[in-house]
Amino acid sequence: VQLQASGGGLVQAGDYLRLSCAASGRTVSSSAMGWFRQAPGKGREFVAAITWSGGSIYYADSVKGRFTITRDNAKNTVYLQMNSLKPEDTAVYYCAANTRGIITNSRLSYDYWGQGTQVTVSS
Repeated sequence: VQLQASGGGLVQAGDYLRLSCAASGRTVSSSAMGWFRQAPGKGREFVAAITWSGGSIYYADSVKGRFTITRDNAKNTVYLQMNSLKPEDTAVYYCAANTRGIITNSRLSYDYWGQGTQVTVSS
């Protein structure tokens, strides 16, 4: 499985961004997909995850109500719509795949990772 994240950028507080994660590999369509982020000097933290069917979705409390994760299996792409961005959302955002199809907030459960895309929110 190969993952390519894109869509990051520099925005102001209150703005929005949509991240995309293009996936390839024969197990992608059955994988659960997650988004994580890592701010400077901090550990990688869970943001959101979605099962292969889109039937189950899980958000971190810090983004609930502002971020939306979706997936388009026909395009092998997962999206993270980020609204009402805050300076504390500044981080490198990574997409990840759990090939067992398990939705989880544990980064240790994800088998494959993308390269990350930088999101910077100015105040």
